[in-house]
Amino acid sequence: MILVLCEVDPATGEVDEVSLESLALARSLSRAGGGVAVRAVVVGEVPDRDVVAATLGRHGVSEVQQATGDGVSAFGGAAWAAAVQAVLTATGSVAFLAGGTPRGMEVTAHLAARLGVPMAANVVSFDGLSPLTVRRQVAGGAAFEEMRLTTRPALFTVAGHAWQAEESGGDAAAWVETTPEVPPADLVARVVRTTDPVPDESASLTSANVVVGAGRGAGGPDGFGPVTELAELLGGAVGVTRVVTSLGWRPHHEQVGQTGSRISPDLYVACGISGAIQHWAGCASSKAILAVNTDPEAPMMTRATYAVVGDMHEVVPAVVEEIRRRR
Repeated sequence: MILVLCEVDPATGEVDEVSLESLALARSLSRAGGGVAVRAVVVGEVPDRDVVAATLGRHGVSEVQQATGDGVSAFGGAAWAAAVQAVLTATGSVAFLAGGTPRGMEVTAHLAARLGVPMAANVVSFDGLSPLTVRRQVAGGAAFEEMRLTTRPALFTVAGHAWQAEESGGDAAAWVETTPEVPPADLVARVVRTTDPVPDESASLTSANVVVGAGRGAGGPDGFGPVTELAELLGGAVGVTRVVTSLGWRPHHEQVGQTGSRISPDLYVACGISGAIQHWAGCASSKAILAVNTDPEAPMMTRATYAVVGDMHEVVPAVVEEIRRRR
C-alpha cells in the first residue's frame, strides 16, 4: 500500500497542486508494483470533505485517512509527523511520499527520523522496485542522483512540477477519520498565527503559462517597465531573481528560485539573468526558455532553448513594439 500526504488549503478547500502531482507518481509506482492501493492522508480540518474526497478519487485515491484533533489543528512538523506515523502504521503502507513543499519536506524529515529510515528528497522518477531506486534533484536541480531505498517503509518527497497531475476518473474516495495521539513534546513548535496573503501573490506566478523574468541586468526598479509590459502583452506574470528582491527592487512573491517559487510555464523569458544554480532550481521545469543577455557564455544562455545576445533594455522594448505593431 502507498500512502501520500495531501495538503488541503483550509480557506479554499482545494488540494495543493504539488500533492496532485505526487499522486501521479504514486499511481505509476502502484502500477509497477502490481496495482497496490494508493491512499491519502490529510492532516487537520478541511472545509468540505466531499469535495476533497471527489478530487482525490479522480486522481486515483481509494481511501482518505483524515487525522484530526487539537494536536494537529495547527501545523507543526513534529505533530503532523506523529499523526502521519500513526496512519502509516495502521494502514501497513510500504511507501510514503509527499509533495516537495516546505510542509511536505518537514513532515517527511521528522517521519524519517522517528522511523530510523532514510529519506529521499526532490524525487523526479523511479526505476526498479527491488530495491526501489529513485532519481532525485540535487545541487538546486543542477544535477541528479540515484538513490536506493532498501528499507521499508520507503520515504520520499516529489519535486514540484516533475510530474503532471492527471485525473484517472475514479469515484470519490472513501473517508476515514482518526484522532491520533500527539505527545506534548511534539507540540513545542507549531504555527500560532497566520496572516492574509497580499494580493497577486506567487500563486499567479506558479500557474502562469508565460513568465517574463529579469535579474540584476534590469539595473534598478525603473528597469522593469518593458519587462512588465511584455508580461502583460503575453498574458503572463513577472518573475525575478533573489538579488532583485534583496535589493528591494521588486517584492519577494515574484522571486523564482530555490528560496522563491518553482515555475513550469510553457515559456520563460529570462532577461538579464546570469542563471545561478539557485535560480535555475526554480525555472528548470519550464517547457521552453528564451534568454536575453549580453554575455553569450552566461549559464542561462547556454541552458536556454533559445538565446538572444543583446542588451535587455534594447531587445525587450523592440519585442514589445513589434507585438503592438502586429496587433
